[in-house]
Amino acid sequence: MSHQKVYEQFAERAGNAGPLGGTLKFMVDDNAIFIDGNGEENTVSMEDAEADCTIIVSTAVLEQLRDGTLNPMMAVMGGQIKITGDMGLAMKVQSLMG
Repeated sequence: MSHQKVYEQFAERAGNAGPLGGTLKFMVDDNAIFIDGNGEENTVSMEDAEADCTIIVSTAVLEQLRDGTLNPMMAVMGGQIKITGDMGLAMKVQSLMG
């Protein structure tokens, strides 16, 4: 899956979700997707900015999470997902996964 496609999926899901109440950055195969959820709605960009929470994941793992073939908690515990920063914000990511 291309970075553009990943970005489009996050933009669609973030637009349909309630404001996250912070900033979240996904590093997907070294490409940034930045979600600013501080306003009345989430805005998504490809900006590589400082975020309250950063989630590092590969495209392959992201696809497995999206498809429901990989449990998010097992992926974190198995080192397939790395999370730094605000863990409370990380818990809200489920609303962006579908």
